[in-house]
Amino acid sequence: MVRITRMCARAEGRPATTRGPCAGALALIALAAAASTGCFNADKAGQAPKLTTVVKDWRDEVVYQVLIDRFANGDANNDQNVKPRDAAAYHGGDYQGLIDRLDYLADLGVTALWISPVVKNVEEDAGVAGYHGYWAQDFTEVNPHFGDLPKLRELVDKAHARNMKVILDIVTNHIGQLFYYDINRNGQPDEQLMGSGTSSPITRTTEWDPDFDERGVQSFTSLGPSGPAPLNWVWQPEIDRVPPWPPEFANDDWYHKMGRVTVWGREKQACFDAGRITAAERDSDAYWGALAACHDYVRMQEMLGDFPGGLKDIKTELPEVRQALIDVYATWIEQAGFDGFRIDTIKHVEPDFWRTFCPAIRQRAAAAGKDNFLIFGEAFDGDDELIGSFTKDDMLDSVFYFSQKFVIDDVIKNGAPTRRLEDLWKTRIPGQDAGQALHYGTNPQPGGVVDASGTPLPPWRLTVNFLDNHDLPRFLYQNQDRPGLHIALSLLLTMDGIPCVYYGTEQDFSGGNDPANREDLWTSGFAREGETFAWIRQLTGLRQQLAPLRRGDLKVVWSSTGTGTAQDAGILAYERTIPAAGGAPAETVLVVLNTSAANTAETSADQAGGGDMITSFAPGTKLVNLLDEPDPADDVTVGTGGSVRLRLQPRTTKVFAVR
Repeated sequence: MVRITRMCARAEGRPATTRGPCAGALALIALAAAASTGCFNADKAGQAPKLTTVVKDWRDEVVYQVLIDRFANGDANNDQNVKPRDAAAYHGGDYQGLIDRLDYLADLGVTALWISPVVKNVEEDAGVAGYHGYWAQDFTEVNPHFGDLPKLRELVDKAHARNMKVILDIVTNHIGQLFYYDINRNGQPDEQLMGSGTSSPITRTTEWDPDFDERGVQSFTSLGPSGPAPLNWVWQPEIDRVPPWPPEFANDDWYHKMGRVTVWGREKQACFDAGRITAAERDSDAYWGALAACHDYVRMQEMLGDFPGGLKDIKTELPEVRQALIDVYATWIEQAGFDGFRIDTIKHVEPDFWRTFCPAIRQRAAAAGKDNFLIFGEAFDGDDELIGSFTKDDMLDSVFYFSQKFVIDDVIKNGAPTRRLEDLWKTRIPGQDAGQALHYGTNPQPGGVVDASGTPLPPWRLTVNFLDNHDLPRFLYQNQDRPGLHIALSLLLTMDGIPCVYYGTEQDFSGGNDPANREDLWTSGFAREGETFAWIRQLTGLRQQLAPLRRGDLKVVWSSTGTGTAQDAGILAYERTIPAAGGAPAETVLVVLNTSAANTAETSADQAGGGDMITSFAPGTKLVNLLDEPDPADDVTVGTGGSVRLRLQPRTTKVFAVR
């Protein structure tokens, strides 16, 4: 009862104390009770909406990732501390701006919005604002820069009225920089020099973000080592840097307290410094991930260390922490009606957490009336096996296909062989190579995503495919290769899985690394006449017209090992097929791409001892290209044994169907 009163007091605008007095099971029971009794923004929110399921098949969707602050400013009344000319500040985008531009998104062919985190953040840290949403301070409050909870509900409702789904970005790995490690025990956050300069090197340490230490961050005074460094929670309400809410999250024991990850970009040296590998192993050509001890050390840091920048790592292995995170995020579904979660930094959380969190979220969503709730996550890594591991039993429905993103870049930007994509897909798609171990889950998640008929879908069918995002330089950065972008978009919107377009790609934005890749979309005037906007609109329209492009099985019928001017260099061809069922015939679409920037390539490799491309179509079948102002000269008649021979100009896509 005490906790319910305290949470309602916060919702009514009364100040919270700096530390919560309760912890453990009592606190968790109270937290759940508070959520269920409507204390979640109770004074502003009104009655929670009645939830319904609006998704038939997630493979039908075209997801559009948007940073709320950078899309459109629809309400000047929430423009506090806005500095549009400062790349690291709030710029003014909000929920009303999204509501006002839903027609723009619908015209592009968007059917699902992935919005950046909505929870209240630390206002700023070291001159950078929390506009992106990844610095949580209060898990129960809406970030006031974007609007209030009723306005967020209005966004979801109006999107649903257009049959547009809404996916919420969430973070379970860390909170914002709300405490520091008092290493020198003087009660204030310092930067200091450590070491004697003789027996130990002199290093600079910041108490906000000290380096990783397996023992936990240690204190050190002028007299020497002084045990584990105490945590000091900050009270700076003018920038919302105050202990987290709900107050259970201000429990020192809910954090790993090991300091920031330091291995990235120096993995083998870090493993050697930690005594995990020998000097010979460090100096060998072996990939660090192939060295078991080094791999384990790197993964330990990634799972237990603070995210660089002072984002404090939550001890997610504790049952009470897991339950608290389930409660706060399930409440967001219940209060706003979201259709799915995108989860940040999943590789930084121990895998067993997902076996608790994901089933519980699915159950809470279903109990509230929201079935077919999609849970996908971000493991920012090129290790395909690691990425796929998060889709195994009882874990996530899907992940961002980072390994594919990096291969697409290499093929299209650098002219790498298209066979690399086929080889990658063999580690995901059952039956592509009987001898290949599969990295992605082949069994549907219990209570997870289903197709339009209610048949459960396994994770390998649901990878979220992308070209750009908020953490990477845009595809056009340093090279205004619009034909290259268009061929990549052709691939994105015709391959299997769920396509995701990052806001601004349709306007040829070309920013570099963060924050340059987080441009204001309104500078484009929301134009719809540009070539890339039109190309995406044409491809999304074709997806709606041709069901195999959304739901069909994928089979590669041609890929090339050639590069440069080799006869078939740049060619990639695959069929998307919906098998015959219930008396309906099979439906097949053939996609053929020439990814080369210069080579007029042919779908045969006689010079290399190959032959014509063999498809599943019967001899004599007429195939018509339906993409990009189709020309009768593009039509193809299938030859003996299903053979097809084509010649494609550089950076060309053709999508063939039987007509």
